[in-house]
Amino acid sequence: MSNTLQNEILPITNARYRLQYHLMPPVGWMNDPNGLIYYKGEYHAFYQHYPYGPWQGPMHWGHAKSKDLVHWEHLPIALTPSMPYDIAENTVYGCWSGSGVDDDGLLTLIYTGHVESNDPVEVQCIARSKDGIHFDKGASSIIPGPPDAECFGFRDPKVWKHGEVWHLVVGYGKDGKGKILHYTSSDLNEWTYEGIPVESDGTMGDMWECPDLFPLGEGEDSHVLIFSPMNIAPVKTLYLSGEFDYGTGEFSKQHKDRVDYGFDFYAPQTFEDASGRRIMFAWMNIWGAEMPEKEDGWMGAFTLPRVLTLAEDGSLLANPAEELKVLRGDHAGAANVLLKDGEEYSLEGAEGSALEIEAVFLADASSGAEFGLRVRCSDDGLQYTEISYKASEGVLRMNRDHAGAGEGGVNEAELAPLEDGRVKLRLFLDSSSVELFANDGRRTITNRIYPLESSLGVKLFSRDGNTLLESLDVWRIQAR
Repeated sequence: MSNTLQNEILPITNARYRLQYHLMPPVGWMNDPNGLIYYKGEYHAFYQHYPYGPWQGPMHWGHAKSKDLVHWEHLPIALTPSMPYDIAENTVYGCWSGSGVDDDGLLTLIYTGHVESNDPVEVQCIARSKDGIHFDKGASSIIPGPPDAECFGFRDPKVWKHGEVWHLVVGYGKDGKGKILHYTSSDLNEWTYEGIPVESDGTMGDMWECPDLFPLGEGEDSHVLIFSPMNIAPVKTLYLSGEFDYGTGEFSKQHKDRVDYGFDFYAPQTFEDASGRRIMFAWMNIWGAEMPEKEDGWMGAFTLPRVLTLAEDGSLLANPAEELKVLRGDHAGAANVLLKDGEEYSLEGAEGSALEIEAVFLADASSGAEFGLRVRCSDDGLQYTEISYKASEGVLRMNRDHAGAGEGGVNEAELAPLEDGRVKLRLFLDSSSVELFANDGRRTITNRIYPLESSLGVKLFSRDGNTLLESLDVWRIQAR
């Protein structure tokens, strides 16, 4: 079997940063979402996983399932390195990222086998399951290497079906340009290389990891491509919206932007559920970060599930799945509060480490006021994460320079007020994370933060002028 564990699993030693309502590994390391699928009435999420410790060892596929996108049940490891195309000695190897499909009742995973001592290093592989838990791998890889050996990466296949044909895109880079390669198949076993639907214009990274091309929008050919470009910091993820022509295999770009403006959002992957929603998860960490939770014997988490829609201008909107409302507990609220210049406003009952907050402000572009809120505030005022907006600049910010352990830094994103002149900020706090959805999903900012467990305060403010807080709603999240 491909999911047998043989080494000792290290325990988690401290729960101070453990998340209360996000999907995270039961032990060890987690990174990219893999194989997201709605299968036989349940949501399945796989992920890059090293179960033996909080570091990136040989990659396995962790596995969890849910009936509601909120409450998750961890299942046995789905994939362990076990075949010549994904295991070796004295080198880097593993079952790297990929996707999942339902092939006539068989839950089928298509992933990258990575062995640095092999030539080629990366190939695309397949594993199938009749029960959705135990997987049998193919005897050999299904795509035995890239069309050009002189390339920078050939990994992270995303597979979907259009009509009677299976389609696959895989991340690739050459000559300093990230791009995707396109393949087709009638049976998931034999694949034909079709070409390059789209590539970087020279400003979008030199390799595109974790590409995901999917239909979204009203037009018959309307599609979105999301990917994680390498070597264009601070950008971690990008999307292109436009049209994908299945006849020519070409993708025409309409709109380009970042998927999320935070530090800790990488390798997003989407899937379609039974109702036709396009749902996205991402890894809520980033390569190279300090990752303070590693000190406690674990690392990594998923973002909340986000439902994607396309605005008329081709921009991508991302909003929390409605199912998350089931987590709402005790509520505190206020309305029509004048936030005076230089003063702070606190609402009784709004403190906590696991909260959903929705604040609506009246933004006056003629004023120089900057307004917003601070969360996870310490009693002495020295520790906090600040979310602010300045209407005269049209800029949304998240500042974690005083957030606690780990890195600091400030995120900035351009944001226009809503048509009625208001700015709506919706936040989800969870022990060591903050996810911000602004103006009904026009902008999102996702970060890990590591405050003291005693830093629980929430304060609203306005500086360099007064601001009207039209409404404030705070729900304490009930742990899953």
